[in-house]
Amino acid sequence: MIDGMDDKDSTSRYLEAGQNCWRKEPAEQVAFLIDGEDYFRAIREAIAQARHSILILGWDIDSRMELVRPHPDDGLPTQLGDFLNEVVSRKKSLHAHILIWDFAMIYSLEREWLPIYKLGWKTHRRLHFYMDDKHPLGASQHQKVVVIDDQVAFVGGFDLSKWRWDSSEHQADDPRRVDPNGDPYPPFHDIQMVVSGEAAARLGDLARTRWQQATGEQLEPVAADSPSPWPESTPVAIHDIDVAIARTEPEYGEKEETREIEALYLDAIAAAKSCIYLENQYLTSKLIQDALIKRTKEEDGPEIVIVLPQQTGGWLEQHTMDVLRDRLLRELKTADKHHRLRVYYATIPGTQPQFVQIHSKVMVVDNDFLTVGSANLSNRSMGLDSECNLAIETQTRDEHRRGIAAFRDRLLAEHLDQKPSEIARMMEHEGSLIATIEAFSGGERTLTPLEPLTPPEVDSLVPDQQFLDPERPIEGDKMVDLFVSKEEQKPAGGRMLGAGIMLGLLLLLAILWRWTPLGEWLTPDRLQGLFEAIAALPASPLIVIATIMLAGLLVVPLTMLVIVAVLTFGPIEGLLYSHIGATLSALLAFGIGHGLGRQSVRRLAGSWVNRLSRRLGERGILAVIVLRIIPIAPFTVINMVAGASHIRFRDFLLGTLIGLLPGMLALSAFVDGLLRTLREPSWRTAIWLLAIIGIITLGMYLLRKGLLQRKQSI
Repeated sequence: MIDGMDDKDSTSRYLEAGQNCWRKEPAEQVAFLIDGEDYFRAIREAIAQARHSILILGWDIDSRMELVRPHPDDGLPTQLGDFLNEVVSRKKSLHAHILIWDFAMIYSLEREWLPIYKLGWKTHRRLHFYMDDKHPLGASQHQKVVVIDDQVAFVGGFDLSKWRWDSSEHQADDPRRVDPNGDPYPPFHDIQMVVSGEAAARLGDLARTRWQQATGEQLEPVAADSPSPWPESTPVAIHDIDVAIARTEPEYGEKEETREIEALYLDAIAAAKSCIYLENQYLTSKLIQDALIKRTKEEDGPEIVIVLPQQTGGWLEQHTMDVLRDRLLRELKTADKHHRLRVYYATIPGTQPQFVQIHSKVMVVDNDFLTVGSANLSNRSMGLDSECNLAIETQTRDEHRRGIAAFRDRLLAEHLDQKPSEIARMMEHEGSLIATIEAFSGGERTLTPLEPLTPPEVDSLVPDQQFLDPERPIEGDKMVDLFVSKEEQKPAGGRMLGAGIMLGLLLLLAILWRWTPLGEWLTPDRLQGLFEAIAALPASPLIVIATIMLAGLLVVPLTMLVIVAVLTFGPIEGLLYSHIGATLSALLAFGIGHGLGRQSVRRLAGSWVNRLSRRLGERGILAVIVLRIIPIAPFTVINMVAGASHIRFRDFLLGTLIGLLPGMLALSAFVDGLLRTLREPSWRTAIWLLAIIGIITLGMYLLRKGLLQRKQSI
């Protein structure tokens, strides 16, 4: 018999607040929602009962998603956005707060366009929508939490988004499994856990804290003065049990790093006696790998069963994250000297592809412990992204053991096309998780052994985990290295002296940058730290614009400033701040040049100023545009020379506004596109990045070809 069913294990403890979880709180009711049909129906029923507060945290959202299929005749809309708006509109005391990760334009092919319009501007004033950008470089808001009136809360792997709805039958030709455009998608499997009582109230605190960090607005807790909004279609699996809340939160600003989920997994794996059952989208975490390998080497270690997707989402993921997974699987299988490890994928006949896309994040240990949440078994979920998991242990009650065992049996029954009672009977008979699975294997719908598929030639081309699956924020200077040459990153004085002291007025600055401690501050990492500190200030847009303006005047490479701004503030705000700051910097240098006069500038910069001055005066706006796109001298030098030339201020201003935009827009799109592709690789993001590169390349080629002759004449 599997250990954990015996009373001698009743004192087993897995959870320790402050170590592997944030806190433990009592829950009056606990249930498990397996697959989208059950979850989205339950979430709709709970939200419809809300009286005071709806809190939603997510990685993605789609206002067009049909929550229930077919439509019920209850007078409420079925599309998410219309449904939320209607519910909020009906109750004057009800506010909804929705916080979603601030995705970039590279995701526009797979996400809803203008969600802030659909769920913010277009909806009721008590429906508050915000996109969360308060996370370090390379990270995302990945928590999937919904809290209703601080009385009922849902946590798991589900986003309220397209491509998530499916029934537990995962039928090959289910006409209901279509996206908002009516296009079918493959079978999808995920899990959400729902709790009531104090555990739900504390998840409300977590959601409010996240909202405050993202928006600066503090929300008040809700008094439990109304009936519980528990969804009527959801049967309770476990009563009266303590629920642990575990988090991953990266270091950001004044917030310290939190790695509770990682500790939770490691402690539970170490405590396992008979069996470990895992379902997850990814398996790339080195620490999890090491913990599993350690258990496989033990003489009396537990059985380990892992269910993964046969392949992840798209071509790029399959050639990055799947390669890392295959490397890990090879090491696991090599270490499995006692043959207690099995890795499977769920096969569904008649579908294309013929497997279920596993998106769940679940671990069950013996019959004593389980965790459900948003965290993948990847490095980034252990330390980089914001994650939330719930966990329970049996404590001293057999009811709790039966509830955990029934949850695992239901998952196996779905994958093996059996009844949960048959799985439970076989588990009792065999006393082995692996033997139970193998007893029912071999049908059309089954669990099939997963073998590493990556060819050696592909494996050799893929870098290690530190780049593809980072566990901590990406350092700004490493990202800047991809786009800015080492020569450009040197202190401005070195570049100026190497160019022959083009402007004598900047000689003092060159000496300060090169031979004093001030030169240590002109690095990408320090610039990003400065920008992030500015971002926390009330007047951050004005301050960062002024910073870019002065930095540009002091010959800090404009390319570096744009990249750091995009990495810190995102593609839209970063581009806007950079463009305004660079334009103001150009105007300031123009004014300095005008004040010095042409003769003074000529003596400082050289005889070529006369020729440039004449051409600027003759060509006007066009000459300035050419020099912005194809510069022949440092940014500040051109601006000062222009100020001392015959060019009119209006022409200089318009030429600068127009000429700076193509390069900045291209750089912003490319930096953001590459970063997002590395963060969440898929074939869609890869296509979008390639499209960006293609458009930039073609546009710059045509632009340069048309302007090159103009430059030669200048």
